[in-house]
Amino acid sequence: MLRFAAVLSAALFTGGALYVSVAEHPARMADPATARREFQHSYPRAAPWQASCAGICLLTAVLAALMTHSWPIAIGGIAVGAVIPFTLLVMLGTNHRILDEKSELNLNETTALLRSWGRLHWVRSILGLIGLLIILAYDVR
Repeated sequence: MLRFAAVLSAALFTGGALYVSVAEHPARMADPATARREFQHSYPRAAPWQASCAGICLLTAVLAALMTHSWPIAIGGIAVGAVIPFTLLVMLGTNHRILDEKSELNLNETTALLRSWGRLHWVRSILGLIGLLIILAYDVR
């Protein structure tokens, strides 16, 4: 059951992250004048479930590894779970600047921040994908 929860939460996190990186954020950036407002509406909806999926994956993968000595599952869970400290330590400042409605940013500043956020979000997508692939590769053995 723990392995299933680890796979499911890793897949949900990774699917959501890749969707944002491949489709949502590029579409948002097609119109820089409204991109910040769209980000301000979508980010608060996505962040809690993305963080929850990453946390659940980390917890269930590590617990499964402890119970079965299946350490590759823990490594995959740690890769997915690494998005949490990455977000808090690396992306949080950018997130706050974009989300702060009192902050008056000109279009160039907004565009630069959103482009930076998009590049940083790719790191999250790749970590999720790597973690998911590790868990799946071990889980099918």
